[in-house]
Amino acid sequence: MKTTQVIFLTLLSVLAASAQVLKFGKCPKPAVQANFDPTRYIGKWYEIKKLPTAFQRGECGTATYSLKSPGVLGVLNRELLDDGTINFIVGSAKTKNPSEPAKLEVSFDSSPPGPYWVLSTDYEGHSLVYGCTDFGLFHMELSWILSREPTLNEETLEQLHSILTSAGVNVNKMVLTNQDETYCSPMNE
Repeated sequence: MKTTQVIFLTLLSVLAASAQVLKFGKCPKPAVQANFDPTRYIGKWYEIKKLPTAFQRGECGTATYSLKSPGVLGVLNRELLDDGTINFIVGSAKTKNPSEPAKLEVSFDSSPPGPYWVLSTDYEGHSLVYGCTDFGLFHMELSWILSREPTLNEETLEQLHSILTSAGVNVNKMVLTNQDETYCSPMNE
């Protein structure tokens, strides 16, 4: 077996075992939020649902965005782990192309930047984020439904699911994030 095939199969096995969402073919190119305004996006967002990822293991997830400079947002992601500790990571999200400000690239520490596309937001209630990376014959999808509050009404969830479904995302693979006030109280201390 060729070395590249072994590396590819190993990568595929690791990603599959980590519950990442892998699909055949190239990444879709869904429409993003028109006239995205990063200054209105800043502040705290609660994670409501997500496609499973290897790098998020906890509950009570939040993302807090701050304006670092034009076209650059500071990112602070936090979650509560099973052992009661708070896990966090700091990074930045940059607009790749000023003519498409909703297509951001997010990076943390020394990791390579990844796509963070805002497909829909009303800035005050919900945000729908999508990212996809091609790996040859496969692609890996990421998606988050965020809210300014720890809950989001069912009608809005259905609208956001519809956007994802039209982009080819299997919303049945999304998992709810526990945002129960009592359980998440260590995040507010």
